[in-house]
Amino acid sequence: MSDDGDRGAPGKGLINGLAVTLKTMTKRSITQQYPDVEPELPPRSRGVIALLEENCTVCMLCARECPDWCIYIDSHKEEVVVPGAARARQRNVLDKFDIDFSLCMYCGICIEVCPFDALHWTPEFEYSEFSVLDLLHDKDRLSDWMRTVPPPPAHDVLGEPSKEEATAARKAAGPGAATAAKAASVRRTPPPTAAGRPPASRPGAAPNPEDTSREPEQ
Repeated sequence: MSDDGDRGAPGKGLINGLAVTLKTMTKRSITQQYPDVEPELPPRSRGVIALLEENCTVCMLCARECPDWCIYIDSHKEEVVVPGAARARQRNVLDKFDIDFSLCMYCGICIEVCPFDALHWTPEFEYSEFSVLDLLHDKDRLSDWMRTVPPPPAHDVLGEPSKEEATAARKAAGPGAATAAKAASVRRTPPPTAAGRPPASRPGAAPNPEDTSREPEQ
């Protein structure tokens, strides 16, 4: 509690509050006619979480890192025959991917930790239900929201290429392109010296005509 000297004149707080009220009353009110008129939201509003099912590898990172434990995943394994392989391989097949939005606090941790970009923010917000028990949405509903996910921003032309683009460029150039480019750069770059001078000649070797660091003999 502040001292008596810091309180100011009596009734100052009431006057400040009434001033804010009068200032608000003089402004024109803005009423959005929702749901007759849809609101104009920013293109990357965080409304609900969408699922790109084909990218999910059932790694369970999103379910383990969720602080509310509102993600429920179930899967099974199936064998995939690879031509030329000694034996068949196994892969996870997603059976169930549910998010209970009555528990979700929209922290976005599940989206950040997903290593294969299977979860995305979407500006969709009209998914309310009459019962809280109906806020458990399955993978079909989550996948349907992917159509509202905005495309990623364009890559900066002055920035460094992404890891995927650099890998594709190396593959397109061929297997020996990187080695040849590295060898050419080594040939073009002279070896550094301590004082910025050309390297000293070995004993018994012919003198370097470009070496001007020696003093002329008397």
